[in-house]
Amino acid sequence: MPSSVHEVLIELIRRRPTLVAYLLTSTLGLALPEFDHARVDSGDLPDIEPTEYRADLVVTLTAATLPVLGIVVEVQLQRDEDKTWSWPVYLTTLRARLRCLVLLVVVCPNERAAGHCRRPITVAPGFTLSPMVLSPANVPVVSDTDTALERPDLAALSAIAHRTAPDRDSILTALAATAHHTADGKRYIDLVLAALPKAAARHFLEMLMKTDTSPYYSEFFNQLHADGVAEGEAKGEAKGEAKALLAMLRARGFDVPAVLAAEIAACTDTDRLTDWVTRAATASSLDETFGDLAQ
Repeated sequence: MPSSVHEVLIELIRRRPTLVAYLLTSTLGLALPEFDHARVDSGDLPDIEPTEYRADLVVTLTAATLPVLGIVVEVQLQRDEDKTWSWPVYLTTLRARLRCLVLLVVVCPNERAAGHCRRPITVAPGFTLSPMVLSPANVPVVSDTDTALERPDLAALSAIAHRTAPDRDSILTALAATAHHTADGKRYIDLVLAALPKAAARHFLEMLMKTDTSPYYSEFFNQLHADGVAEGEAKGEAKGEAKALLAMLRARGFDVPAVLAAEIAACTDTDRLTDWVTRAATASSLDETFGDLAQ
């Protein structure tokens, strides 16, 4: 089953298909045909047999609506020998459908998988498929705000590709400072949060709260609360709710006094805790959430 990182990378390119063209030219040094538009096409690539082939994503570059290059995008997290048989099928089928040149681009979040995917695939004498592979080694580190503002999609990809690297915090800082000012910024934030390790995601969320005073909604908040409740099923629902509430408050940048934190942790009224969680998601101060208790 595809992992969250797998789905996040596909969604990132799906939202802005020109990203894959940009990376092919700027990072891999490939010369592409002249084009004026990039679109996402069906990844269903059936052959004449009943076997079903489905690529992760297909991006088509067009000039005056005519296809000039078809790009099969595959996200590969680990070694998979079956791909050496299916990838040539993807390309030849797409080539027949679009009647133009085609490329295979494999996105690998780790270098071990990337090394395996870079191996040429001999299909027939004189017919060798050489996948174009994008890995952390050749995804640029976007740590300056100018680039992050101009290319939020590239900044998001950089944050995901280097999510365990020493440069991670500088990348996240640039993304946090600019994402609120771009058209799809909050969607890119959601994608990055979904792909980061949990501790890094909490840290990134704290950065976001410091750079934007408006209520911020993310699936990560829901997951944060869900994690607390799940843990609470084993230790007591109230304790799980209290832990989720405190984590949310700290992630939003609130300085929770020790007395208030102790009061929250000691609360056994689940209805009251749920009410606090609901109010804490959008409150601009502790008083808005807890009233006199915050004094």
